[in-house]
Amino acid sequence: MSLSRQNVFGIDALYARVVPKLWTETIEAHRAAVRDATLDTAAALAADNGLASLTMSQIAEQAGIGRATLYKYFPDVESILVAWHERQITRHLQQLLQVRDQADGPGARLEAVLGAYALIRHEHHDTELAALLHRGEHLARAQHQLHDFISDLITEAAQSGDVRDDIAPGELASYCLHAATAATDLPSKAAVHRLIQVTLSGLRPDPSASKAGPAPPQRRRAGHERSP
Repeated sequence: MSLSRQNVFGIDALYARVVPKLWTETIEAHRAAVRDATLDTAAALAADNGLASLTMSQIAEQAGIGRATLYKYFPDVESILVAWHERQITRHLQQLLQVRDQADGPGARLEAVLGAYALIRHEHHDTELAALLHRGEHLARAQHQLHDFISDLITEAAQSGDVRDDIAPGELASYCLHAATAATDLPSKAAVHRLIQVTLSGLRPDPSASKAGPAPPQRRRAGHERSP
């Protein structure tokens, strides 16, 4: 077999390996682009015009895709909105992870994450769309994941002495998350920052607790004291 013939076979084999991979990657990228365009369009239309008027035809037209293509991805409007909400939740959790990794020290990580979460709540006010989507099972899973995430941060901060250790981390995480929901109605980012500082003050150890010493013994009630 000539060298040129071997080279041809080698190129054929390389083509067989590379082209299907490129084709698959191209198809996946196209699908992701169509999906993202659909989700963004549906959310924008719902915010502008309300949920009642939202239709599959309207979404397809505004997204620049055919109705038949849209139905290959989603069966109805609600499934699109749920997918959009799941994507938002994923992005928010990723954002909190990035904030955690950029802070130095357990206490700083906890403060940074709580501050970022409160700002997310502040910037995403309750709407008709939120009211619909907040009943989904995907939200319950996300809330559980977020609670565990905050609990882990509190555990680390308690071990470093930045957070009180007389209350279970899970209870303190619930306290933090419930407090952060108040950021939704606050008028400014400065107010959000003040909210987080107040929340953190409830997490810090009480310096007087270690100095107080043991509690004094209780006096016996009259009639039960022993005579000398």
